Amino acid sequence: MKMPDSTFENESKYSEEQLAHLAAVVEHSDDAIITKTLNGIISSWNPGAQRIFGYTAAEAIGKPITLLIPDNYLNEEPEILDRLRRGERIDHYETIRRRKDGTLLNVSLTVSPIKDSSGRIVGASKIARDITRQKRSEAALREMDQRKDEFLATLAHELRNPLAPIRQAATISMSESATEAQKRWSHEVITRQVQHMSMLLDDLLDISRITRGTLELRTQMVDLADVVAAAVETSRPLIDSKRHAFRVDLPAQTFRFAADPMRLAQVLSNLLTNAAKYTDPGGTIQLRATVDDPWVEISITDSGIGLTPEALGGVFRMFSQVRSTQNRSEGGLGIGLALSRGLVRLHGGTIEAISEGLGKGSRFVVRIPQHVIAGTPRVEQEAAEPVSLRKRSVLIADDNRDAADSLGMLLQMNGHLVTVVHNGRQALADIEESRPDVALLDIGMPELDGYEVARRVRLDTRIRNTLLIAVTGWGQATDKARAAAAGFDMHFTKPIEPHKLIELLGQELPTR
Repeated sequence: MKMPDSTFENESKYSEEQLAHLAAVVEHSDDAIITKTLNGIISSWNPGAQRIFGYTAAEAIGKPITLLIPDNYLNEEPEILDRLRRGERIDHYETIRRRKDGTLLNVSLTVSPIKDSSGRIVGASKIARDITRQKRSEAALREMDQRKDEFLATLAHELRNPLAPIRQAATISMSESATEAQKRWSHEVITRQVQHMSMLLDDLLDISRITRGTLELRTQMVDLADVVAAAVETSRPLIDSKRHAFRVDLPAQTFRFAADPMRLAQVLSNLLTNAAKYTDPGGTIQLRATVDDPWVEISITDSGIGLTPEALGGVFRMFSQVRSTQNRSEGGLGIGLALSRGLVRLHGGTIEAISEGLGKGSRFVVRIPQHVIAGTPRVEQEAAEPVSLRKRSVLIADDNRDAADSLGMLLQMNGHLVTVVHNGRQALADIEESRPDVALLDIGMPELDGYEVARRVRLDTRIRNTLLIAVTGWGQATDKARAAAAGFDMHFTKPIEPHKLIELLGQELPTR
């Protein structure tokens, strides 16, 4: 039966539109769309293929597809052609291909057989998608995840280490057979190990603040020799314990420049401690400072284990110590160098690691610009008169009974009148009844949290003059802002430093 001319024309027009649409898709696709014969000869090449692989259509068509395949992947092509001849389709096959300039790419291939009008397979169409960036991101995420796991394991190790001597020293201190000397020794051990744990947490907080851009320097005119002396004082015990020969070379003339003295000393102390850790006993360490406009340059050189070229590239990364020579490490979270780099950058300076290789020692160079603070000369402050001991009524509220009771005992030993409770509702009731001078409130308490207690106190005119101090393990800027919004006058991050609290209670308290 003969088809009407109009019907044939409509179908022909529809087919032409489909072909035009398909051609537009191929033309504008970001993917490489290629066809090839069953002998592996390229027969078509779209603009996407040129963008990905670098060859023009004229350069690629008529050439073997092995043009794109690295030598160590050539065995893939015969297998792909065999599967195509069997009529199989290959979906999302991930492999490596080569650009015209020799660059290797990660690609995802989908290869389908092409059939003629009789159904015979005569070639193949290939869609190649560049997934190099995706693969790099996945690799980076895997590395980050691995580094996170290693860091958490190291953090657990570093926090457990001080717990062992603390527990043992506490046992000695409670023993009836312990001498007074042994008890004093045990107290010194506990104090030293708690300070070590506190320093670990401070480093973590500092690097977090640098990362978020919230750490601010307290810049003033400083004496270079004073900064170096402070750094040496902190790191000297480790240097001496390993019997290192240590030398400091400073300019003969006094030199002053603008810096945060505590933070710059922290940088130098980190570098000196790092040098001492990674230098075998009896090694040499030198700190040398020079002034060469516009820089103050401080270098720390050691005769230690040195660094490979690969390690030099990542030595200032977070947690780099975790992935380095751990058998030579003496602990730490591996954030000291990253923290040092962040602090140096805040000063507008640079820090560089130099080493000729393993076993050849290391040299770290810090350069700080010679800024000068304009303004009036510094006036030495008169020594503050000693504050007479004032007895305060103090409420301590914390659901950690050991923390609350030990702090209460400490304040009682200093002459203060202390009440200890262990939940928020009890804290509010005590404040309403006894109206203490000061209330030290934990935040995460049962029944009522510290924020709610503070809000209710501030709404009650009878008790609103009680000084409210948040004592909590949460110490970020947002935590402090939230505490202030709830009505707290001050914010202390755990572990609280007892001498600071005792000093505060001896001063004139602010009133509302």
